[in-house]
Amino acid sequence: MDVGRYSPSPRAVDWGLFASVAVLLTTGVATMFTGTPSTAWVVDLHAVAGVVLVCLLPVKLWRVRRRVAPDRLTGRRLFSLLLAADAAAALATGVWWIFGGTLDLGPWGLFHLHVGLGLLVPPLLLAHLRYRFHSPSSVTRRGRRDAIRYAGLVTAGALVWRLQGPVNDAFETAGADRRYTGSREEGTDAGNRFPVTSWVADDPDPVDAATWRLAVTGRVENERTYTLDDIPEDASEDVVLDCTSGWYSGHEWQGVGVGELLDAAAADDAARWVQFRSVTGYRWSLPIEEARDVVLATHVDGERLSHGHGFPLRLVAPGRRGFQWVKWVEEVRVTERRELGEWLAIFVSGL
Repeated sequence: MDVGRYSPSPRAVDWGLFASVAVLLTTGVATMFTGTPSTAWVVDLHAVAGVVLVCLLPVKLWRVRRRVAPDRLTGRRLFSLLLAADAAAALATGVWWIFGGTLDLGPWGLFHLHVGLGLLVPPLLLAHLRYRFHSPSSVTRRGRRDAIRYAGLVTAGALVWRLQGPVNDAFETAGADRRYTGSREEGTDAGNRFPVTSWVADDPDPVDAATWRLAVTGRVENERTYTLDDIPEDASEDVVLDCTSGWYSGHEWQGVGVGELLDAAAADDAARWVQFRSVTGYRWSLPIEEARDVVLATHVDGERLSHGHGFPLRLVAPGRRGFQWVKWVEEVRVTERRELGEWLAIFVSGL
């Protein structure tokens, strides 16, 4: 079989694989923040890069098949096979997820496995390139032909991605109800009966409502403290919670508008950010203009929030992904600058 006749040159394949992995990693991380339809292109680009990788990986494996014969294996080549196996598994689990697949791995599932395998590819690839790096200059001789073939690959990838929607609909798979973020629906309008997940290891003991307090602090004229009974519950929002664990759930959330809290505390003119802090130390900030329009919820679909969903108070932030919806909120801190340390806090708060 003459693979070279129909595929890019060997060096172009190598660089195509590298570019595909780079796009997959970048867009994979970016999907954590794709909470509005205007950012759906990030998920589309992630999928197209995956299709391109599906096309290139078999070509690469075919060309190196003689090098990995049992009598020619070396430690470096075994490592390369590990990279290929991990990339193939990441692709397979992604495709399986798209077409409605499930997998029970205790607290984890198929989506988590896909993410874990995908995150393992870049370090394996960098280690592989340490021994197999080639300069881009070696690709230029067939540059025009390679460019045309890659344009065809990307176009084919986009078409394949668009076709998966009708296929899912036709066969009524679990993948048919995916949101533009890739998440599937679970527990909509069912009160507290939707998945309980926490970012990394954030899992405190149940909060004692009798001793819990909400403090409004920082760049305000009058710092305020509220008991649970003091919290107004006259604000409500119909909002979809879209979790980075691969599910979404729509609910009516009731509680207090953050704008009401900021007005009561009289946020000063220098205020630019509002940080929501959990009893665990987990925290996230929103620009003050956005924060004024969000709700700190005490109830979901008329039910008091359960502990797993953030009792006594959780942030409800439309257009934001689930890890930004801070649970077990005990402080609203108004600041002039965003705290950079919160990017670390979300990873270590539960440890």
